[in-house]
Amino acid sequence: MKVASIQMVSTASVDENIAQARKLLEQAAAAGAELAVLPEYFCLIGQRDADKLAIAETFGAHSNDTESSAPLQTFLSHTARELGLWIVGGTIPLRANQPDRVFNSSLVFNPAGECVARYDKIHLFRFNNGRESYDESRVLEAGTQPVRFALPSRDGNTWQIGISVCYDLRFPELFRHYALGENGMDLLVLSAAFTYTTGQAHWEILLRARAIENLCFVVASAQGGTHPNGRQTWGQSLLIDPWGAIAAQQAQGAGVVCADLDFARLNAVRTQLPALQHGVL
Repeated sequence: MKVASIQMVSTASVDENIAQARKLLEQAAAAGAELAVLPEYFCLIGQRDADKLAIAETFGAHSNDTESSAPLQTFLSHTARELGLWIVGGTIPLRANQPDRVFNSSLVFNPAGECVARYDKIHLFRFNNGRESYDESRVLEAGTQPVRFALPSRDGNTWQIGISVCYDLRFPELFRHYALGENGMDLLVLSAAFTYTTGQAHWEILLRARAIENLCFVVASAQGGTHPNGRQTWGQSLLIDPWGAIAAQQAQGAGVVCADLDFARLNAVRTQLPALQHGVL
């Protein structure tokens, strides 16, 4: 199965970001990708955290019409259908239980334009090194449930895919839950906007570790560059095999990287090193 990791440098303009995402998804489809993964906050990197509240949508409010009360969901649905792609829609803000909070949600659309999965980011990022300060809990409500979906691929296999977002990467128990659950996990998708500071130190190490310890492929799509609000994101969107080898990557800037994920390779690694069967605790 050919998969595309899409990297962006999103701005405070939703229209600009949607246009950029559409262009990159078209490139992914033209390259033969069956699944494309957008980065976290593909739709908006605003001047302040609260900007997300202004574009929050009600889940499921998209329509078949061009005019919609949920333009982000409508864009993802229409694009998936028009390009014949499975799309993991990075993240968009969905209305939460509290009026001053949103969920940071990753929605999955199939090639018919149907939303087949919704994952609300569980772990909320907080970081303060004296120069940079972030606290997602100021505007985000945390999700509570891990979510996976099944993708019946043109290669004849049904891929079990676990969904995660950014800071989730630091919590290996989430991915173990996927790997040891019913049907397991063949592919982990992660949409992110890692800071330059934390990304430089930990991004690749953590992603390769998640692939190795769970014997699965990993597709990580990131924001990568300097945004108009001055924020720097690390980029380095990656596709990683179950042995921890990097199959493709994009350093900085907007772009698309693709790789063929081989189910036979997955089975071979799991047969040679059946570590998922050897856990004790």
